[in-house]
Amino acid sequence: MDRTVIAYVIYLVVSISLTVWVARTLSHNGRIFLSDVLHGNEQLADAVNHLLVVGFYLVNLGFVALYLSGDETISDTRGIFEALSTKLGVVLLVLGMMHLGNVFVLNRIRRRGVLEREQVPPVAPQDWARA
Repeated sequence: MDRTVIAYVIYLVVSISLTVWVARTLSHNGRIFLSDVLHGNEQLADAVNHLLVVGFYLVNLGFVALYLSGDETISDTRGIFEALSTKLGVVLLVLGMMHLGNVFVLNRIRRRGVLEREQVPPVAPQDWARA
């Protein structure tokens, strides 16, 4: 078997495994966060969480597929490790950026919700005050 094909197979197995692991971790822990952001609406939190996970898979697996091909031919075992380290390093950076982007957006949504909750008085006004 050609060394380039071996590198491709290892790259795909590791990249897809990492993508699935990160998506499951984000889904599991993100659900709790989304429930808080959406004021305890569990059904909406589950729906948004599922949509985010599907988008995460589409973007990351699409990137993994596009980044698969390379111009160089791998001639030795050292070349396999060098090609894999470059490709997997870029995939990990993209996964990390996607994660940070999701956290940033969700945190902005959460902050907006907290500010809206603070603007509502805890007790309804009972009378008018004179100006």
